[in-house]
Formats: sequence, C-alpha cells, structure tokens
Amino acid sequence: MSETKDSRGRAVSKVEPFLEELEAKPFWANLREHKLTAQRCKSCGKFFTYPPQGSCPHCLSPDYEWTQLSGKGKVYSFVTYNRAWHPSYQDKVPYNVSLIDLEEGPRLLSNVINCAPDQVKIGMSVEVIYEDNENYTLPKFQPIK
Repeated sequence: MSETKDSRGRAVSKVEPFLEELEAKPFWANLREHKLTAQRCKSCGKFFTYPPQGSCPHCLSPDYEWTQLSGKGKVYSFVTYNRAWHPSYQDKVPYNVSLIDLEEGPRLLSNVINCAPDQVKIGMSVEVIYEDNENYTLPKFQPIK
C-alpha cells in the first residue's frame, strides 16, 4: 500500500482494493485494459452481482464467463461525503459514492466524477471512465453529455 499523510502529518496507508481475491482477479485485470466486465452465468444466463464471486447468486452454478459491458448506466442512488471517512480521502471532499445501474443489469458501487457533487442526481445517465493508479484501475463514471 502506498502512503499519504493525515491532517496532523502522520503517515497513513491509502485504501486499495483487494486485488488478490481469486474470483476478482479477472475483474481487475480487465479494468487495467479499460474493459468493464461482469460475471455471467452459463447455466441461467443472468449476471452476477458485484463483488465477483465463485458461483451464481441466482442458481448457484459455478459455471460462468466474464462478459464485457457497455459501461453505460444510470445513477440508482448516491451519498455525498463532506468529511473524509479515511485520511487518504481528505483531499477529495466533497465526493460522492454512487450506486450505478448498468444497462446490462448489474449494479456497481463507484463515484460520479467530472461534475460537482451537488449535480449528481438519481436517474442521471452516466458512462464509465477509468482511473489508472499505480497497481490497479478503478471504474468511475461521468455524466453523458
């Protein structure tokens, strides 16, 4: 983990995703290539929910494939943080945490960026953009213009 400093100058680790989870490795690898993907069950055809998992949440089949998604969706719900929940977020406030309903069906927790936090609205059409970090890439969303 990389480090940042809190408001008192103390070193704190930045929050990073769990990159080594077996089921999630393809998700993170695809994001590095700027591909948003989700698991789709080969038995019932339904998309898995996030985070990635070992068997279908609908029929419990362990037989699935990774499917590329359009990256388009709508804001289902969101909250705006005006206080950092962790010191590594103190330079990001205010920021939102949003649930995005993707066109294909899965719902993903992310952020809507490239607009003011008070401009994020339920039902807003958004598209994925990728935030490349040193060891991983995050899917973020921006309003469709």
